[in-house]
Amino acid sequence: MSAVIQKIAVHFLGVGKMGLPMAGHLHAAGHAVTVSDPSAERQQLAKAEGLLVATDAAQALAAADVIFSSLPNDAALLAVSAQVAAQARKGCIYIDTSTVSQQASAQVASVCVAAGITYLRVTVSGNNKMAEAAQLTVMVSGPRVAYDQVLSLLQQLGPHHFYLGQAEESRLMKLVVNLMIAQTSAMLSEGLTLGQKGGLQWQDMWQVLSASAVASPILKAKSVQLGVRDYTPTFTVEQMTKDLDLILDAGAAVHAPLPQTSLTHQLMHAAMAQGDGLLDYAAIIRTVERNAGLTSQE
Repeated sequence: MSAVIQKIAVHFLGVGKMGLPMAGHLHAAGHAVTVSDPSAERQQLAKAEGLLVATDAAQALAAADVIFSSLPNDAALLAVSAQVAAQARKGCIYIDTSTVSQQASAQVASVCVAAGITYLRVTVSGNNKMAEAAQLTVMVSGPRVAYDQVLSLLQQLGPHHFYLGQAEESRLMKLVVNLMIAQTSAMLSEGLTLGQKGGLQWQDMWQVLSASAVASPILKAKSVQLGVRDYTPTFTVEQMTKDLDLILDAGAAVHAPLPQTSLTHQLMHAAMAQGDGLLDYAAIIRTVERNAGLTSQE
């Protein structure tokens, strides 16, 4: 594969809320994109977006120059990587965009090396709305030569791209980012509860916070939705709990104490126990409100 390719044969494994818009952007850029997904519903959504659903995944993998995957967890990545190793051609590039453990990703690297496949860990920061708008932040680790070869593809996903190293650096960086996102929701839950208990109005607090020194991009992005107590998920409590599991495991592996993150993890579990697992992860605000006796706010 040359460093600059006009049209690339791409197969995209997993067209969920993140994978579908990413595959769509690659298709819109003029590349030959096929997709596959075990869900018939996701296949139909892909077809509705003008994407070609592969009738034979093995054949699509064998024909692809570049293979992408967007998967829910370690187990799915290990299973899909075994499929890629068995069915893709030697010399192709495999790009996984999932949020998974460094350990599982390292196993995939070994499998790919044995199969003669180049493996890039390409994690992305941003929710499904940002994926649809091609505004993801892209973090990459793996062989630098391969990164340079596929940069034109990655540029279709978002404006910011960071090459971080040869191995699992992008996996860890994604966990660092998600740690801070989770902690933002914990910070909001305590601050907003304090304000309410002291008599401040919900909308007033959001207006002030959005114009204050703490008005980070994620807080501003959440303000419109949460200002009207809309917890429709961009990323669920259950999903964030899974990521916090990975974050705490990563901390334990290098003896990095994460006490605040541990508490946020427990708040996510409390939210799930109270029936909020499928709401947006910011629903831990409701958990802290309940703990403070503010049940009437729901």
